[in-house]
Amino acid sequence: MLLEDGAWFPGTAPFPFEPAYAEVVFTTNLSGYQEVFTDPSYLGQLVVMTAPMIGNYGINPEDVESDRPHVAGVVVRELAVKPSNWRATGALADWLNAAHVPIVADVDTRQLTRHIRSRGAMRGVAALGERPGEEVRAALAASPSMDGLDLATAATIAAESSEGPADAKHHIVAYDYGMKRNILRLFVQNGCRVTVVPAQTPADRVRELQPDGIFLSNGPGDPAAVGYAIHTLRELADGSVPIFGICLGHQLLGLALGGETVKLPYGHRGGNHPVRDVQTGQVLITSQNHGFAVRGDTSGVPGANALEVTHLNLNDGTVEGVRHREYPIFAVQYHPEASPGPHDAQGHFRQFLQALDTQ
Repeated sequence: MLLEDGAWFPGTAPFPFEPAYAEVVFTTNLSGYQEVFTDPSYLGQLVVMTAPMIGNYGINPEDVESDRPHVAGVVVRELAVKPSNWRATGALADWLNAAHVPIVADVDTRQLTRHIRSRGAMRGVAALGERPGEEVRAALAASPSMDGLDLATAATIAAESSEGPADAKHHIVAYDYGMKRNILRLFVQNGCRVTVVPAQTPADRVRELQPDGIFLSNGPGDPAAVGYAIHTLRELADGSVPIFGICLGHQLLGLALGGETVKLPYGHRGGNHPVRDVQTGQVLITSQNHGFAVRGDTSGVPGANALEVTHLNLNDGTVEGVRHREYPIFAVQYHPEASPGPHDAQGHFRQFLQALDTQ
């Protein structure tokens, strides 16, 4: 593992692979590695797992958040070779190898994580060899930065699709910027029909679908680079239908209403991030995966006077939730649909459904 500042970390390769160039980030998830690797929000990233052993319970076809792994590569301390779980249908290394996703094992992930925490997330490369060569170093220097990168276009679906019964109580149009499957599961379980639309779907098409509400999904990349979505959401956020956004959807909504986003030093990724509800003081333990945030504090979001801040991150004080002062529009930075958990924030789905009932 070579980083763009020159630091490199030796490891072993369970199988041969081509060099993988991407932003290097870490996640503190103790479980749920299959959900992490199939989360489209990790597109374009090499993910360092801070848990000391990965692959213990193998893989299975149920614990996926999309149709394939989206990570650019995986870095672990110890790779479990023989999984032990009654649900397992195979080993993690075999599954990643079949998907052509590199994995580097036997890396000192504590040292690597501490380096990222002190220096910030940066570009890196997973490559084979005794030590980094000049060719790999030159290719890393020429690889794209996450700043200014629109990855939602690559993560979205190609065409509209629908899930849920035709006679459902509510019809939701969901913008797919890299949406996780568990979001659809929760909406359908709550009696909704969901029409999933590609990221570049114009506002007029959404109005033609006559939704009771609009959902803005999670996704990868720099939100400020997704200009087409910002323009569309500015048109749709007129109060005619409730809007609920998470993660990238939260950031795009903030931008559409006049705010700004900033890149965090090393982001928030993991299943144990504390978030405080500004109004009630309640603390939620949340699942997170993002490298950007909406600029603001308890006084509001600069440039977006229509928004008030509803949630704050207790680790660094960044904005974790916003709400429109007049319209039924709100969004959160974390993942209330988190699978395998935690589930403290699933109430936001009920909040959205209640908004649909009152329209």
